[in-house]
Amino acid sequence: MPTAGDDPGTDCIFCRIANHTAPAYIVYEDDSTMSFLDLFPFTRGHLLVIPKRHGPRLTDLPFDDQTRLIATLDTMCRRAERLTSDYNVALNAGARAGQIVFHAHFHVIPRYGETNPFHPSARTRITEDVAKGLVSELSTA
Repeated sequence: MPTAGDDPGTDCIFCRIANHTAPAYIVYEDDSTMSFLDLFPFTRGHLLVIPKRHGPRLTDLPFDDQTRLIATLDTMCRRAERLTSDYNVALNAGARAGQIVFHAHFHVIPRYGETNPFHPSARTRITEDVAKGLVSELSTA
């Protein structure tokens, strides 16, 4: 099965993370999907869930890859419930929808009572200590 980086002309950060050639705080991984912490989280525990196969949009992926991606999304939502019972799931498809990395991905954003986690102020980079603690909290089955 082809995986991340099928198109050798693609310089995609998520493909590099999937291929373990770029660093990430990985929380979950299987043969076709992966989840890791957003480096600039909206809230504590903000996760990204990606297919390893490159495709800019969900609809660019083969149906079997979509199915596996949704199964991993379900797993990560259940793990996010360890942090809080409330969370958002988001998929941005296209630049005008807010997509910044053009590799299909879902956001799982835990909610802790803030009025709007999608505020326009600058997001700060997660610290290594916080990231390692969250990886430990969210990685186990």
